[in-house]
Amino acid sequence: MTTGAPLHPPTTRPRRSRLRRYLPLGVAAWLVLEIWLLTLVAGVIGGLGVFLLLVTGFMAGSVVIKRAGRRAFRSLNEALQRGGSPARGEGNGLMMLGGLLLMIPGLVSDAAGLLLLLPPVQKAVSRFTENALDKRLRTAAPGSLGDAFQQVRIHRPDGKVVQGEVIREDRPEPGEQYPPLTR
Repeated sequence: MTTGAPLHPPTTRPRRSRLRRYLPLGVAAWLVLEIWLLTLVAGVIGGLGVFLLLVTGFMAGSVVIKRAGRRAFRSLNEALQRGGSPARGEGNGLMMLGGLLLMIPGLVSDAAGLLLLLPPVQKAVSRFTENALDKRLRTAAPGSLGDAFQQVRIHRPDGKVVQGEVIREDRPEPGEQYPPLTR
């Protein structure tokens, strides 16, 4: 006896995000641009000059990463000695990213890395990413990972976010309910 229903329902492929669709194209365009610029510069200053430029960028990037790592470690160490958390907004992560971009061979990546070492650019980038992440978390669908992060965060009146849980000292008798919390 047949019902007329197909044996295997048609599968619908999940829609790919824009990032997954266009990232390979962007990386390929970036590589072509880097190679093209390096050949232009090599035509002007020669192959040895381009090689020295790339080695200098690599060495400068490693120095920046090392310095930013030391600052981050020092900040963490001081915060642990005070008994608090490390100060935010110091830009160590963006300095490390700038150093990494300096280490990657190419002139466009070097320019982007040098821009990330400037404090006004670091502030603007960190503000933009924080706002974008906050917006993404606020519009998270129920049951998603972003929704879980929103539920875990506790906002203080001064705008700071504090992680924690409520511990009640007054335990009700079996069968009774907790009295309401007061501020």
